[in-house]
Amino acid sequence: MMTRPSKIVCAGRNYREHAKELGNEVPTAPLIFLKPASSVIDGGAAIVLPKDAGRVDFEGEIGVVIGTRLSRATREQAAAAVRGIVAVNDVSARDWQKGDGQWWRAKGSDTFCPIGPERQGTVNLHDLTVVTRVNGEECQRGGASEMVFPIDELLSYISQRMTLEPGDVVATGTPAGVKALKAGDVVEVEVLGWSKVSNPVVDEA
Repeated sequence: MMTRPSKIVCAGRNYREHAKELGNEVPTAPLIFLKPASSVIDGGAAIVLPKDAGRVDFEGEIGVVIGTRLSRATREQAAAAVRGIVAVNDVSARDWQKGDGQWWRAKGSDTFCPIGPERQGTVNLHDLTVVTRVNGEECQRGGASEMVFPIDELLSYISQRMTLEPGDVVATGTPAGVKALKAGDVVEVEVLGWSKVSNPVVDEA
């Protein structure tokens, strides 16, 4: 079971093809937002589709877990502070994301952040791959080497204004291939060789 982090910090549009598929520009600086700890669920728990949400997509991501406190860190310090890797599903309600001034419910609704078990160890942050499957069919595959802003740069950038504490999770962006979820689906996000999270999808009662 994943220990609930104090915060989940996320990078948006960090893969060029994903930005393109949603009709967005690639950001010139990291696009950062937060998901609340209350959105976190473990593998096996259900992703609940809100009745009034419209389209709800999966977004498979490489998540890094912070091991030591980071404040105004260099890229080298940031890389050294990574404790482990987790698979993250940044579930996103697109209608709300487009319509709201802030992404508080589009990204932060209950059950909208499945996180897999943490694996610790020495890791090459540029040599990680995330794969998303829905009902056993591969929908996404992306490598950290394809990111607009590499992981160590993201961590350093965030730490300039927001202190990252041990146990915090940083989700580093999703590759192209996102699709809408429907009740009855099973969505699985895997960081190859590191972490996997699988969740059924249900409609809100």
